[in-house]
Amino acid sequence: MVSSRAATVAGYLRELPPERRAVVAAVRKLVRANLPAGFTEVMQYGMISYIVPLARSGTTYNGQPLCYAAIAAQKNAYSLYLMAVYGDPKARRALEDGFKRAGKRLDAGKSCIRFRTLDALPMDVLAPLIGWVAMDDYIAFCARARGR
Repeated sequence: MVSSRAATVAGYLRELPPERRAVVAAVRKLVRANLPAGFTEVMQYGMISYIVPLARSGTTYNGQPLCYAAIAAQKNAYSLYLMAVYGDPKARRALEDGFKRAGKRLDAGKSCIRFRTLDALPMDVLAPLIGWVAMDDYIAFCARARGR
């Protein structure tokens, strides 16, 4: 699955084969356990996303809620998107150093961590990074990034 048309998280999970659903569910559990207060779980851009509600952030540049984190089952792998890590060099270093200490290979883009198995993720490294930024600080960061 590259992008889902599911309207709900439950619908998204139902679309996945059982073995892929188990991986996404485990990462989802990790995210939900470490997510700062106030973020909402929704389907956005065909992924399970954790967003700042528009009622909290106000109008955004594209009219969409600000995405803080997301999980996707791609065609041949999975992706965990951590926008706060993308926006903070200290968090990025913590991510890279944590993977290295865990003896894991980091396959990352600007905001995503790609992985093929759950064993490829050092959960103890990811947990604090998921909770890295409180919602108000994330809203302020996004506003600064957009020059507001």
